[in-house]
Amino acid sequence: MNLDRVFQNNKQWIKDKLASDANYFDSLGEGQNPELLFIGCSDSRVTAEELMGLGPGDVFVHRNIANMVISIDLNVMSVVNYAVEHLKVNHVVVCGHYGCGGVKAAMQSADLGILNPWLRNIRDVYRIHKNELKHITDEEKKYERLIELNVQEQCVNLIKTAAVQKAARERGLKVHGWVFDVHTGELIDLKIDFDEILESIREIYHLD
Repeated sequence: MNLDRVFQNNKQWIKDKLASDANYFDSLGEGQNPELLFIGCSDSRVTAEELMGLGPGDVFVHRNIANMVISIDLNVMSVVNYAVEHLKVNHVVVCGHYGCGGVKAAMQSADLGILNPWLRNIRDVYRIHKNELKHITDEEKKYERLIELNVQEQCVNLIKTAAVQKAARERGLKVHGWVFDVHTGELIDLKIDFDEILESIREIYHLD
């Protein structure tokens, strides 16, 4: 990639934005008020705003390998806390994608060095759902199902947090699990039952 091209593209982008709205950057400078926190994968094929048809200021974004929400990861926890408690988002989305390299790596019996502790969290998802997954004989379908189940478990991890529980009680914040199909461009709602999950874990994870 010629990095000079990036700056040329930036100048053209500025011209295009000002041509359609002379106050575009003045409005951006006034602050942000997104309704949505999007937690996605770092994969270069998955562009959060573009796949939702949204633009700057519309969505608060966090991305990491395999769209994980890990309680001891201060990065993602800080993002969640800031988005929920300070930006007052009303929707939190965990969005995985088919063809995820992180999930594929976690399905392999290989020592991947520094990635091992990160991928272990995905392997834990496999362990939790092994009874379902072992009955899927088609490896590609098993791979896709683990991607979906990983999204579900990261939604559960969100629901375990005090910030999300408080916002759910006080203003009806919702957690959603989606998958992006890189082969078709389709965004798929997994329709995870937030209320049912919250109720099922309330005894253990409820925080006042």
